[in-house]
Amino acid sequence: MQLHALAEAIGLARTWWDVTGKQQVVDDESLAAIATALGYPADSSAAITRSMASLEEERRRPPALIVAEVGQPTRLPPSLTRAEIVAEDGTARLVDIAGGMLPAIDEPGYYHLTVGPNRVTLAVAPRGCHGAANLVGRRFWGPAIQIPALRNRTPQPFGHCGNLNEAVRLFAARGADAMMINPVHALFPGHGIGFSPYSPSSRLFLNGAMGDPALVGLPSLPARPGGAFIDWAEALPQRLADLRAIFAGLDRDSRARIAAASTAGGEALHRHAIYDALDVGFRAEGRMGWQDWPTAYHDPDGPGVHAFVAENGEEVAFHLFVQWLAHESLVATQAAAKAAGMAIGIVADLAVGVHTGGSDSWGMRDYLLDGLTIGAPPDPLGPHGQNWMLTTFSPRGLKASGYAPWIDTLRSSLSRAGGLRIDHAFGLSRLWVTPAGRSSRDGAYLSYPFDDLIRLAALESRRAEALIIAEDLGTKPHGFAEAIADRAMLGMRVLWFERAADHGFIGPQDYPPMSVAMTGTHDTATVAGWWAGNDLDWADKLGRLPVDSNREEAEERRAWDRGLLWATFGGAEPRPEPDDPAPVVEAALRHIGRAGSCLALAPLEDLLAIEEQPNLPGTIDEHPNWRRRLEAPLEELLETPATRRRLEVLAKARAESEAS
Repeated sequence: MQLHALAEAIGLARTWWDVTGKQQVVDDESLAAIATALGYPADSSAAITRSMASLEEERRRPPALIVAEVGQPTRLPPSLTRAEIVAEDGTARLVDIAGGMLPAIDEPGYYHLTVGPNRVTLAVAPRGCHGAANLVGRRFWGPAIQIPALRNRTPQPFGHCGNLNEAVRLFAARGADAMMINPVHALFPGHGIGFSPYSPSSRLFLNGAMGDPALVGLPSLPARPGGAFIDWAEALPQRLADLRAIFAGLDRDSRARIAAASTAGGEALHRHAIYDALDVGFRAEGRMGWQDWPTAYHDPDGPGVHAFVAENGEEVAFHLFVQWLAHESLVATQAAAKAAGMAIGIVADLAVGVHTGGSDSWGMRDYLLDGLTIGAPPDPLGPHGQNWMLTTFSPRGLKASGYAPWIDTLRSSLSRAGGLRIDHAFGLSRLWVTPAGRSSRDGAYLSYPFDDLIRLAALESRRAEALIIAEDLGTKPHGFAEAIADRAMLGMRVLWFERAADHGFIGPQDYPPMSVAMTGTHDTATVAGWWAGNDLDWADKLGRLPVDSNREEAEERRAWDRGLLWATFGGAEPRPEPDDPAPVVEAALRHIGRAGSCLALAPLEDLLAIEEQPNLPGTIDEHPNWRRRLEAPLEELLETPATRRRLEVLAKARAESEAS
């Protein structure tokens, strides 16, 4: 069938297998709608014919970027016989092309390649990401931290980079080598709606509310009260007002220094600042996202936007200041981590997508999916599927741009960190896409240029000297595990999901070396909460227990799993009661400490034996997601006898594991 041929040609999977192994078939209506949204109209036989012709024309065009691998010949069009290659240092040489193959290049990097009349960029990737050689055999550890949850002795409504900087100092003094943080991507400034760090306005730029003026020699933020939960609707506008006051007080030299740094940040940074300036104004009118703005402001390069900038230069300069402050705060924190002796330092987090009405969508729309959102297909636990209401790069846009958005996104995150976790890394291989306004049931898997994307990640990792962690939890696409292992990306091994064939938990010796061992993530129950059944309490309260189950049956299954977990830990003492999770938390930390993984990370909630988790997936207002604060300054909490003991257990287990 013509439609099926088009779908295959553009990377749309007509069939897929669910978690039970049952084959599912995408209906033709959905295939046609998705193909049309991808820029290949498919609403008639004539339209499909034209789309196939368009595809063929695209294939004949020279690529904007060719991705190669160090030491391996690269196939070029067979009609070409001679090429000039220019390295980043400007040195040039002519090379012969035999049988359509560009000879192997031994040095990773970016090259300009002139082949006949065509000039393209050649990216030569290393075999693996940074850290592969010196991570194996080492046993690093550290916490995973939600920055807004942090407190210090100066009251604030939520934590910021100043608190993170202090946390780095405190954990480095206790032997930690890494600290994973929640995403710090740009949200929508100055209002408290949509504060999830995984639904950003931009992944290129930063959440300005995280910046700390004191870290860069400016006046400190004023003390502000804060409770057990963050009131984002009040706190974010107040933070923006406090930053405006600091900006207004800058002297001429500081303004000039920030302006110079902003100019160096390039056109994309200025475009984001313009977006934020527009967004602040239009949100005050109730307009949410650029699609709600007056039409004159839809085009970033249009006369309406140019006129706005001319009339509101100071407002744009303020948002440039906010970006400068956030960037410099994170740079200072990573520098502090390295100065304190951390081998890795900050591990940043890259969200899987961006808000459809945000800055990236406004400024990079030619490179992003339009009319499609990403999510997950239906499965037995979620019969309606998931629609995350996010967009991301389109395969067509990536190739047309020479992968520039992907490279820029990697560089942005790696410029201020020692590592990067790629959220839902399966999206580098395939993503579930759904036409706008339709159910996730009407979606399909869209394939991505996986090999090119992970090769570029390896190249940028080496250039930044930062490790890459691929969040690979769930059912992996075919070949995914082998590919990321081959690229020396660290997979994630989370305690709750590491089960043996008999459904028991695997031993620490079974965790692979090139992985990150974790007691949990921001989306899972804490160890204390799981043992106490706190997650079951929430599931019962919100009607989220499995279908055809009740609380009593759920508790029976949990009691069985408690026995399996305690047996895995090898506890000589009798199994603790559900209301006594402290020994279990300590045992879990010892377990991941002994893991064969080169890096062990424990959420701060587990190090503090907290029962509540930061986020409950599938909820918005029903659970206080991303709102919980620590009950006291971190320095005080780390000095309690029980917490000191847990930290010592983890550090000792890591040291013993490395020595064995």
